[in-house]
Amino acid sequence: MRIILFFDLPSVTYSDQKEYSKFHKFLIKNGYIMMQESVYAKLALNNSVVLSEKEKLKKNKPAKGLVQILVITEKQFSRMEYIIGNKKTDVVDTESRLIIL
Repeated sequence: MRIILFFDLPSVTYSDQKEYSKFHKFLIKNGYIMMQESVYAKLALNNSVVLSEKEKLKKNKPAKGLVQILVITEKQFSRMEYIIGNKKTDVVDTESRLIIL
């Protein structure tokens, strides 16, 4: 199973930023891996691990903002499609001896 965590936290004031940083560090410390900005995932072996993680998240959630949890199977997770746009690069790939930038 995979636990996918989505969160949207305010970062307007200094205290908001501090809470965001504290929550982010909690996620990293507990084995969550960033998939995208504000989207993290963690592998869970069984349902009791999922329940335990949910309790940890409830205890460590920030006072403000939204935290959402989605639990999916490994089979569902493996069917995820990655759609990637064109990668822009500044590397010039040519055999020319003179390059004008």
